[in-house]
Amino acid sequence: MSSDRPVGPADVVPEDDGQPGSGTPEPGTTVEERPSRRPRHRRDEPKKKGSLLRELPVLLLIAFVLALLVKTFFVQAFFIPSGSMEQTLHGCPGCTGDRVLVNKVPYWFGEPEPGDVVVFKGPDTWTPEVQVAAPSNWLSGALLWLGRSIGVAPPSEDDYVKRVIATGGQTVQCCDTEGRVTVDGRPLDEPYIYENNPIESRSFGPVTVPEGRLWVMGDHRSASADSRMHVGDKYAGTIAVKDVIGKAAIIVWPLGRFGTLGSPDIQGAGAAGGPGLVPAPGAVLPAVVVPLALWRRRRRSRSG
Repeated sequence: MSSDRPVGPADVVPEDDGQPGSGTPEPGTTVEERPSRRPRHRRDEPKKKGSLLRELPVLLLIAFVLALLVKTFFVQAFFIPSGSMEQTLHGCPGCTGDRVLVNKVPYWFGEPEPGDVVVFKGPDTWTPEVQVAAPSNWLSGALLWLGRSIGVAPPSEDDYVKRVIATGGQTVQCCDTEGRVTVDGRPLDEPYIYENNPIESRSFGPVTVPEGRLWVMGDHRSASADSRMHVGDKYAGTIAVKDVIGKAAIIVWPLGRFGTLGSPDIQGAGAAGGPGLVPAPGAVLPAVVVPLALWRRRRRSRSG
């Protein structure tokens, strides 16, 4: 018997397109039990990629802060622009200026020893060995700061690198009959000296170094404006121990000169310990960002 009732939407049976979750549900199942049209991992994948991109600036900021902490407390890279430490450190015109890592850890619990090569802030009475143009705007200033942080830009005009010759309480003088510098009357053993001047042009002293200060000299004695050149100032040519930034530990560039910088026993009082090595700030950034990014991605994939 036919019915004259009009056909409505409720009477239309959807066609089965052969895909899971479409068409008529299986007998004995409910709508909630039907499989979804798209696998869950496909739906979540774009979110994972988006999350990683959103987190990348945070990871970079964390890495930058860590690199800044390393630079401030552990190690700092320096560019050597002058020839005052030839040939221990290259910096002369026509040479490839050395890039060195300066280790700050050795002086946390001790003071510089004779023979150490140190980087320090020079006294206000010292004339800069290099001239550095002042940044013209904030961007060039930021780039200069970044370049100095990783050792590719010239240091500040009041940054110097010299070798410690005498410490507080010691008396330094030049020269003995063989032209050697003496400390407390004993000649120093200095095999690193390069192009020394005649005896009559390099004599000085005697000078007794005040406590808490250092007498420093360049290895290129004829081209170094060091303590000898400032012996007449109010500090008698010495520098403050507190102004030492750190100990030059290793030459990192150029690669042909890669190697550590030791501390020879110039006074014959027992060799100083060799410099410890700490990762450079420039290497901290990728070393921190990459593991953090991989760890976050692996954690999210497991939780998904």
